[in-house]
Amino acid sequence: MAVVTPGLLQALFVGLHSDYKRGLENAPSQWQEVATLIPSAAASNVYSWLGQFPRLREWLGPRVLKDMQLHSYSIDNKLFEATVGIPRTTVEDDSAGVYRPMFEEMGRATGTHPDELIFDLLAAGFSTACYDGKNFFDVEHPVYPNVDGTGVAEAVSNMDVPATNAGPTWYLLDTSRSIKPLIFQERTKAELVSKTDPTNSDHVFNHDEYVHGVRYRCNAGFGFWQMAYASKQPLDAIHYGAARAAMRGMKADGGRPLAITPNILVVPPGLEGQALKLLAKDESGGNPWANSAKVLVCPWLT
Repeated sequence: MAVVTPGLLQALFVGLHSDYKRGLENAPSQWQEVATLIPSAAASNVYSWLGQFPRLREWLGPRVLKDMQLHSYSIDNKLFEATVGIPRTTVEDDSAGVYRPMFEEMGRATGTHPDELIFDLLAAGFSTACYDGKNFFDVEHPVYPNVDGTGVAEAVSNMDVPATNAGPTWYLLDTSRSIKPLIFQERTKAELVSKTDPTNSDHVFNHDEYVHGVRYRCNAGFGFWQMAYASKQPLDAIHYGAARAAMRGMKADGGRPLAITPNILVVPPGLEGQALKLLAKDESGGNPWANSAKVLVCPWLT
């Protein structure tokens, strides 16, 4: 039986924190491929500039100041946690090592947490509003004929869902710009904190248990809907081509082409084979879509 001393606890939890860090660093992550990291310094961020694609004009006379269109789209930071308790008796009995895999897994879960937020939100795009008040994937996104956002809006679609026999969803994205189709907003970095002193922690004193927990403030939101297209049609050359054509034809208010360039095809694991075959290089050169996008197989999309 070990004598529980501050030195023993310090050595033990340095090791457990190292396990957590190893899991965090080795966690597989894909969210950076489809989302832009935006730091946050408050309870929420307001993205009033969404909806405006900047453009240059010939400078004739004084500069023309254009106010950002106010869409009042905001992302509220949420607080997340994960907690592990280790009984003091386990430390006394030299058995705390059995918790090492759990701490490494907690680090891995922390590392993949942004992925869960981002891809859960992407999947919820059919029922979750973006900056223009419409669902992120919708058939009625308003695009106005005048540059200042006035006139009778045209309804523009960035989705293709059949009335019957809808299949699994696949997504075509343009991630080539500084703002990607999704936003990962981070208020604080994830941190692992521990309570091990019974004189300073009521929980340790009352429960005879050392507590370790992760704290993370962040959230996910949508960027420009014009840079994403979702389809529940079969993943074949016809529907893939139609999705690309729809995205490349996207225009800003006033009719200016946005030069959208789809470069990532996001699919659930069940569509991996079809996606790779669709975009594979053909020795005969007969596949017009060969290497036209990168295939991203996402385990969070089921």
